[in-house]
Amino acid sequence: MVSRSYSNLLELASGEAPSFGRMSRRIPRIMTVPGIISDIDDDPSESVCSDPSSSSVQRDRIIMVANQLPIRAQRKSDSTNNGSSSSSKGWIFSWDENSLLLQMKDGLGDDDIEVIYVGCLKEEIHPNEQDEVSQILLDTFRCVPTFLPPDLFSRYYHGFCKQQLWPLFHYMLPLSPDLGGRFNRSLWQAYVSVNKIFADRIMEVINPEDDFVWVHDYHLMVLPTFLRKRFNRVKLGFFLHSPFPSSEIYKTLPIREELLRALLNSDLIGFHTFDYARHFLSCCSRMLGLTYESKRGYIGLEYYGRTVSIKILPVGIHMGQLQSVLSLPETEAKVAELLKQYCGQGRTMLLGVDDMDIFKGISLKLLAMEQLLLQHPECQGKVVLVQIANPARGRGKDVKEVQEETHSTVKRINETFGKPGYDPVVLIDEPLKFYERIAYYVVAECCLVTAVRDGMNLIPYEYIISRQGNERLDKVLGLEPSTPKKSMLVVSEFIGCSPSLSGAIRVNPWNIDAVADAMDCALAMAEAEKQLRHEKHYRYVSTHHVGYWAHSFLQDLERTCREHVRRRCWGIGFGLSFRVVALDPNFRKLSMEHIVSAYKRSTTRAILLDYDGTLMPQASIDKSPSSKSIDILNSLCRDKNNMVFIVSAKSRKTLTEWFSPCEKLGIAAEHGYFLRLKRDVEWETCVPAVDCTWKQIAEPVMRQYTETTDGSNIEDKETALVWCYEDADPDFGSCQAKELLDHLESVLANEPVTVKSGQNVVEVKPQGVSKGLVAKHLLSTMQERGMLPDFVLCIGDDRSDEDMFEVITSSIAGPSIDPRAEVFACTVGKKPSKAKYYLDDTVEIVRLMQGLASVSDQMLSV
Repeated sequence: MVSRSYSNLLELASGEAPSFGRMSRRIPRIMTVPGIISDIDDDPSESVCSDPSSSSVQRDRIIMVANQLPIRAQRKSDSTNNGSSSSSKGWIFSWDENSLLLQMKDGLGDDDIEVIYVGCLKEEIHPNEQDEVSQILLDTFRCVPTFLPPDLFSRYYHGFCKQQLWPLFHYMLPLSPDLGGRFNRSLWQAYVSVNKIFADRIMEVINPEDDFVWVHDYHLMVLPTFLRKRFNRVKLGFFLHSPFPSSEIYKTLPIREELLRALLNSDLIGFHTFDYARHFLSCCSRMLGLTYESKRGYIGLEYYGRTVSIKILPVGIHMGQLQSVLSLPETEAKVAELLKQYCGQGRTMLLGVDDMDIFKGISLKLLAMEQLLLQHPECQGKVVLVQIANPARGRGKDVKEVQEETHSTVKRINETFGKPGYDPVVLIDEPLKFYERIAYYVVAECCLVTAVRDGMNLIPYEYIISRQGNERLDKVLGLEPSTPKKSMLVVSEFIGCSPSLSGAIRVNPWNIDAVADAMDCALAMAEAEKQLRHEKHYRYVSTHHVGYWAHSFLQDLERTCREHVRRRCWGIGFGLSFRVVALDPNFRKLSMEHIVSAYKRSTTRAILLDYDGTLMPQASIDKSPSSKSIDILNSLCRDKNNMVFIVSAKSRKTLTEWFSPCEKLGIAAEHGYFLRLKRDVEWETCVPAVDCTWKQIAEPVMRQYTETTDGSNIEDKETALVWCYEDADPDFGSCQAKELLDHLESVLANEPVTVKSGQNVVEVKPQGVSKGLVAKHLLSTMQERGMLPDFVLCIGDDRSDEDMFEVITSSIAGPSIDPRAEVFACTVGKKPSKAKYYLDDTVEIVRLMQGLASVSDQMLSV
């Protein structure tokens, strides 16, 4: 049954496909209407299949895509120009210097890099003005505005983004209607529609072979699918600026797989911390069955032949902007004013700067301040907490509740501990200018960040740079130029910047007593210790700035995309399940007509078939062959021109039992250690007989891991031992498998065996045994009998079958195969392989074998 999240999206009305063009041409306004617009065009044939030969020289151009453009817009009637960069008849536009996107461009500091911005404006533009505004923003700011109808924007941003994604990503489950928004499919469809509009805008400006596209944050998580659908080899990075929740939280999202697959259509996915990346990788493992590995320090996920790289690097601040604000006369004046207001009266300032939302922990900070004053009466009258509360970005009942709780708590504390001329808590809940906020940083003895969950939070970074100050501020503060600077931070364990601030006092914000103790510790700490901590933090923050972060991300994106030109890409799947398969240019689907034609022309044939995952689906509980499979194999074996072999990892006892009706079928058991050419002959071995006393060492080790890993078991074969963890927890099973692999390699170092990991297994088997030996043995046996095959078919699905593919492809020019032979090495599914051909699944494999069996039956009946 198709999930509703897919089928509903496919019902969205189609829109016109956008036109393509260069940046120099005029960009028309995209007409939108309230409601839902088209999802992905479902015809895979329309996706662009890029050929490596068409790649051109790379241009240094980046398309930055975010929910909001780094632009301020004001009605002319609302203000005067004030030096704004450009204006239309009704609007004045200027750069928003607080925007991360703009800071990234400044941080890159490379005039050779052209940056195009795609996003929304904060203000609504009337449809009659949209053409003119688009042109002005493009010509003056290199910005491409995305215009959304108010109703659609509200459902997309205030609905799905802020009421569903944002709470969930901050660990708030909608256990009741009041706790985060319950999933609403119409809001989800609005979210998809807006992402589609963004894709259309990007289509108008992108040069797909050269440009890099960098998408930002959770507002645009399905955008990579729309872009990959249009251009299979688009160079695409995505950075998530919010937390990524653990799999236990994330898997409650009804559209969980759609979002994961959409993100995996990126080439590089960035996170602030390892925890966020680990949670994402765990979700990919548990929900999509994907595994990841680290190669030379880079984490990569293999996804349909493409390597999706994972980047872990916290964003930094714009050093130039902060230092320029620190040098403003207004900043100096405000610092002098605050010094007189607080320090001049013998009071020490503690500072909190937070958005007024439920996750910033403002009320917890206030309760800790109350506890500090209770436990340390000597602080009363001397310590002041200044809490700057920025306006909330979202809206709703939760914001009002936070505001009410904050004001009531401040009022209670001030009434309890306040004196004439002294309020222990000063709440500033009106917008401050940036230089005013910087002045508070300069004066504050300690900065407190007690958010219960936050993606990054750059407040501590800004505080550290502000406390470093400059010569002019030193004079205002009465410091000698050579005086070492100091700063103190109390930060929550649950914010993204916490791991990088090793000198901060880390706290659990829910533990009020611990936060109060941390505040007291920060106030009482020795000056020399404060200076050392500040120096350590300043060294990190000043070198890991926003430019460093952007350079590092783009460098990794470029490295990840280098393989594009060497791969051929196919788009498969419908709706948000669309993905791109990247494979070797010579890799193609095995044509039934082609192989049947070659089969009919040939006179001597060698056929090697894997069993599990090839003739029998991996997920089948009953692994024994069906009567249909037995009939097909018997038909093939009756043809005297055929030598047919089943090559399996199963034991010879199991295979003998399963294939007893097949008199002339060759069987290779335990990866080829045992083999026989037909039912009534003796088993022989591909390698000399081995001593299995090593099992006495390996089995107790495996048993230990089986007892501690629920869902695992041991399969004891004649010459091999296999530890299977298919039914275990994916993360724990994988972790235990790595430990077991190392353990076995250590204890079996002097034994004639190899230890290998496979799909949900760790196997110990004799050295030199592989399925490739079976292929060699079969071809040499046929050669000895004067039967040089002119048709070779080898089909398998996993890593162990690659040895067979390698042997038969390398034998093409050798003496064991007819020089005119047709050789078909075929794997199951589109994936990187040494095979030249693929078929999609076991159903197609069985259909192919049935077709060949029918040809043999017809030839025998003639």
